[in-house]
Amino acid sequence: MKSYRNRIADDILKRKLEGKGAVLIEGPKWCGKTTTAEQIAASILYMDDPERKEQNIAMSELNPKRLLNGATPRLIDEWQLAPKLWGAIRFEVDHRSELGQFVLTGSAVPADTREITHSGTGRFSWLTMRPMSLYESGNSTGDVSLKSLFDGKTEVDGFSNLSIDRLAFLVCRGGWPQAIDMRDEIALDQAIDYYDAVVHSEINRADNIQKNPERVKRLMRSYARNQGSQVANTVLAQDVAANDRTTISEETVASYVNALRKIFVVEDMPAWNPNLRSKTAIRSSDTRYYVDPSIAAAALGIGPDDLLNDLKTFGFLFETLCVRDLRVFSDSLNGEVYHYRDKDGQECDAVIHLRNGKYGLIEIKLGGDKFIEEGAKSLKSMEAKIDTDKMKAPSFLMVLTGIGDYAYRRQDGVYVVPVGCLKN
Repeated sequence: MKSYRNRIADDILKRKLEGKGAVLIEGPKWCGKTTTAEQIAASILYMDDPERKEQNIAMSELNPKRLLNGATPRLIDEWQLAPKLWGAIRFEVDHRSELGQFVLTGSAVPADTREITHSGTGRFSWLTMRPMSLYESGNSTGDVSLKSLFDGKTEVDGFSNLSIDRLAFLVCRGGWPQAIDMRDEIALDQAIDYYDAVVHSEINRADNIQKNPERVKRLMRSYARNQGSQVANTVLAQDVAANDRTTISEETVASYVNALRKIFVVEDMPAWNPNLRSKTAIRSSDTRYYVDPSIAAAALGIGPDDLLNDLKTFGFLFETLCVRDLRVFSDSLNGEVYHYRDKDGQECDAVIHLRNGKYGLIEIKLGGDKFIEEGAKSLKSMEAKIDTDKMKAPSFLMVLTGIGDYAYRRQDGVYVVPVGCLKN
């Protein structure tokens, strides 16, 4: 039997179950939601079990309470197949008056939400899972801790053993748990299989509307080409239409993107709005990202060798990998990841902002002394813009790199940290 690799979400799930009657785990298919929930579940209902799926759905209409009987915490896997269960679980949580009763997992938002008449506020807690970070998959040494930097640690000492070739492979393999222990050639196939499933079936589950697979491919390719940018739907529509005999409207593109969002394939990054010393206008558009860099690689039809021959594309997809890892880490720190862009050209690739008001500024660079220097200069410029009379000064400034053996603190106070030695 395959051994379970510990996930950062394990401790988050335990904590949330101590405070709420039910926890909903959401995220893309194959990212490990069910396996993580199984570690803590005392009984399990697999809604999409082929032998019982129709019976389970029918029972959810006739007598949903019966499906909830079992030792707690009770796992309801793929709950969105029977939206009526939401109300039944809320009712049970209210009347049992006990915490930690249910864990729900779902790889899609229900296509039909008419049966959900209550938000679940006060009864449910939400947990988003993503594919594995490099630390979870065993590809980061974890020598440098984000938590320690937020806690005031001033010195870092870390070592990364990732070569540029291995990093290119990890970008294309992604953080899919099933792929972690496979031979490299087979591991690379997993992201391609995931992409094919999205194109031909999964995207249609989001809203029960059949979509043109070729258009989905072109849209996902365009999305991949625009990783880390704030490109508008109109630009995506132009990209898709460039190789289509018929035009595609911005509204259609928006509906396709929304479907990808509902099945957790894309996860765009919101803008950060700090208190600034000047009245600089901040660009508030979301930045485009796939939930895992391997999806972008599959959509572009490229592999590790292609990235090594095109460092510009490598840099974009490396940024997506870093954003994935930072999101996984920030969840455990009660934080969110944002980006910053203003109309003066100032930018910051990632801002981790914690609920207690602490925050760290991060520039992401594939590597090279020139680019590290540029990143550090940008961070110091960003720091100078923040009005520290109205908000805290940043806890740290970091250039997060792909290439480089060691983590260290520069004389100007900026940390240079390879992603291969970072953890939460």
